[in-house]
Amino acid sequence: MSKTHGRDITVDGGRFLINGEQRNLYGGAVHYWRLDRNKWDSILESVKSMGFNMISIYIPWEIHEVSKGEFDFSGNKDIDAFLTLCESKGFAIVVRPGPQINSELTWFGYPKRILENERLQARNAKGARTVLTQVPKPIPALNYAEDEFFDETALWYDAICEILARHAHPKGGIVAAQVDNEMAYFFCINAYAADFSDASLRNYRAFLSSKYGSLETINEAHGTTAATMAEVDAPRRFEATKASEIPRYADWIEYRENYLIDSMARLADMMRERGLDTIALFHNYPHPLGPGGAASGFTTPFNIAKLEEKLDFVGFDIYSRKELYSHVKTVGSYVVGTSRYPYIPEFIAGVWPWYLHPGNLYDEEFVTKAALAQGIKGFSRYMLVERDRWLDSPIRRDGRVREDHAEMFGAANRMQLDGRFGDLRRDASVLLLANREYDRLEAASVLVSFPGDFLETPSGFSEYAGPLTISEHTLGFDKAPQLEKSEWFGAFYTALNSGDHDFLLSDTSLDPKRWGAHKVVVLTTLDYLDATLQQSLVDYAAAGGVVVMGPRAPRFDSLMRPCTILADAIAAGASGIVLVATKDEAAQAVHRACVDAAVPAVLKNDPDLDVIVHADNTDPARRVVFVVNPTSRTVDASVSLGHSLSSVQELWAGTEGHTDNETIRASLAPYSIHIYDCRLS
Repeated sequence: MSKTHGRDITVDGGRFLINGEQRNLYGGAVHYWRLDRNKWDSILESVKSMGFNMISIYIPWEIHEVSKGEFDFSGNKDIDAFLTLCESKGFAIVVRPGPQINSELTWFGYPKRILENERLQARNAKGARTVLTQVPKPIPALNYAEDEFFDETALWYDAICEILARHAHPKGGIVAAQVDNEMAYFFCINAYAADFSDASLRNYRAFLSSKYGSLETINEAHGTTAATMAEVDAPRRFEATKASEIPRYADWIEYRENYLIDSMARLADMMRERGLDTIALFHNYPHPLGPGGAASGFTTPFNIAKLEEKLDFVGFDIYSRKELYSHVKTVGSYVVGTSRYPYIPEFIAGVWPWYLHPGNLYDEEFVTKAALAQGIKGFSRYMLVERDRWLDSPIRRDGRVREDHAEMFGAANRMQLDGRFGDLRRDASVLLLANREYDRLEAASVLVSFPGDFLETPSGFSEYAGPLTISEHTLGFDKAPQLEKSEWFGAFYTALNSGDHDFLLSDTSLDPKRWGAHKVVVLTTLDYLDATLQQSLVDYAAAGGVVVMGPRAPRFDSLMRPCTILADAIAAGASGIVLVATKDEAAQAVHRACVDAAVPAVLKNDPDLDVIVHADNTDPARRVVFVVNPTSRTVDASVSLGHSLSSVQELWAGTEGHTDNETIRASLAPYSIHIYDCRLS
């Protein structure tokens, strides 16, 4: 898609531009319909006093619909009046009209009649309803493949978009709109939980026809003997025992990615047709990995790179605590390495009352700094204002401010604006790619299904596939690729994380043209790999980049046909391709590749420290350095950028940093982050 659509708003290169001027979207959610209308003004004044410049507005179909096609926009539901008030105070506005908004509403934002319509309910592999187990009541997952769902949504869009279009830039303050909310099969991520409805299976067959061209080719790829397209069925459980069966399962997982992309694209087109074509459209995937860490299975069914062919930008939501720095780093780095505008559509502020381990205000401070360290450029705090089913926000529902919260959030906003964080970019020359092909196999090989649950569970199990729940079958290989891939991604991640060279994350769906912004690309390669991807890696190395891969040069393509493009290049002595045979060699191989590629090094005295350097697009002598202590112990840190430093200031505290020309020294308390504004001599 065009990045501008001929609009005044441009989203690209990590920047959100209006009329060519960079805008920083630092804001948060205010639920107008949950608040007394006479408190709106004072609440917005409190938001403004903390330095926020954007209001994010959920607009619930469930609350506004009186009966089918009839809507109530009066009293505290007067969204037109609330938008006008936000505009009068100078806020940029981001609207989120659904159809799903979640927002801890009983019906997730839908009118109850929509959920009760059996034709609109998603189905699991056994044909039963797919159900989300959520507080306060379980609800059926909806079927986004069914045309009737979009016909129903059109009634809501007809009503709400007429109001929103009057306030859309350049007429008003709305600069972006979110398309739906956290579309993830209603957190039923398991490959066999959804969606096996008739409409979805029809679309699955259309996907296969588009990919392969004919039934004969589908049968050849899948090892099936279907006589008609109607006989082509999706896999209902993982039963593969040999490599030749992988394509059938992988295609189902790829289709599940496309299901989300196509439904979001269809909703986005409906919004554009109703007057929202002058603003940016985006989507928020729920954060992957649950509360976990840096495992490779965070790609499917989410595909940021491909969804951004339909929308302007896509982000992941982050709800985390100080003990889970690796989770914030993984998610934040992945968004920064992949999206054209790294934005957190939902960023923790307060907590829902049924969360097991909510953390406290210091957790929110730590997570804020951690996300900024990765290079996040905008965010929406969820929630800015306390209300039913949400606690401990910076502003109470009656408009009173929690002063300690206001101080922390205000300090973060001032630091970003005064420190010109919008001009910063990650100075990362290494790109670590998760291999989406192997993630798809992991997702397909799950043997145990847990109900969709978007919160932590006491058992520690998750709806996401993982080593505890997937098949250990080797599928005819020496080792099971669905298990080996996580071990190798972890080895490369650990090698980079404990080393001296900064890196970003993405996955193999990223356009190879974007690899050129990095000197080194690192990824896991097992027995098979898509032929086009193999060739792209060879081309990247031939153009001067360095590829670090392992443990094997693939022998097959993704359809298990002989394919040795990478192996042949290595055998021919091609420069720039490094094959790592054992995990024990990963750290040394990555380090050597970075040195050979002249990747800038940042020396640190403790491998547990994380040091992330940002350059300034407007000032070549400026660096902003985040020094992270993600451990429960105090660390006396020494960090060297390899440059002489004329000045060092810690931005959060506003104090001078300690340096002896080249080395920054500081004592970092447990779970703390120092942010240094450095000037190179």
